[in-house]
Amino acid sequence: MLRLGSTVLGASDVRRATEFWARALGYVPRDEVIDERFVVLAPTDGVGQNVSLMRSETPPQDRPRVHLDLYADDPAAEVERLLELGASRVDWQDYPPDADFTVLADTEGNRFCVIDKAG
Repeated sequence: MLRLGSTVLGASDVRRATEFWARALGYVPRDEVIDERFVVLAPTDGVGQNVSLMRSETPPQDRPRVHLDLYADDPAAEVERLLELGASRVDWQDYPPDADFTVLADTEGNRFCVIDKAG
């Protein structure tokens, strides 16, 4: 039997990506960070999926086939908080008229969505 253990994001600066995602999600490094080529972030209570950051020299995709959807009870407040942490807005041309999501990019340019959980 398989289970999903971690979603891995590429990063040219693993330290910067680790700081962003740890603060964004309230996660902590699972292990002592010895090598900044690969870091696993885990929920502080141990419940939930890990997010890993791996050194990568490839550029982020403009339209990634795989991305994170972050559910939020107050999406406007979360988008603002994430922008303050270093995320950036993505000029997304494909928003439907009743969009319940906002497309952002992390400090490395990886795209992700903040989803209105109430919507």
